[in-house]
Amino acid sequence: MQKYEAGRNGIAASRLWQLAEALDVPVSFFFDGMPDGRAAGTGGETPLDRRETLDLLACYYRLAAPKLRRRVLALLAATVAALEDTVA
Repeated sequence: MQKYEAGRNGIAASRLWQLAEALDVPVSFFFDGMPDGRAAGTGGETPLDRRETLDLLACYYRLAAPKLRRRVLALLAATVAALEDTVA
């Protein structure tokens, strides 16, 4: 455990996801309180650093049926495209 805490060893995203599911917490739980840019490694925030992104992904994958997930994704994409058209 000390190797992970000190940052000498990394942990795969899939393993982190499994740990979050086992603990019934969002993946972002493991990054709460980290200095800005540390999780992304780029020095700046990316969409994957945001809690809402992880919450959205967690909700999406709670939909058991792949066909339903594709429909939800298509709905979201169409909504965003329609909103972009009205703003432009």
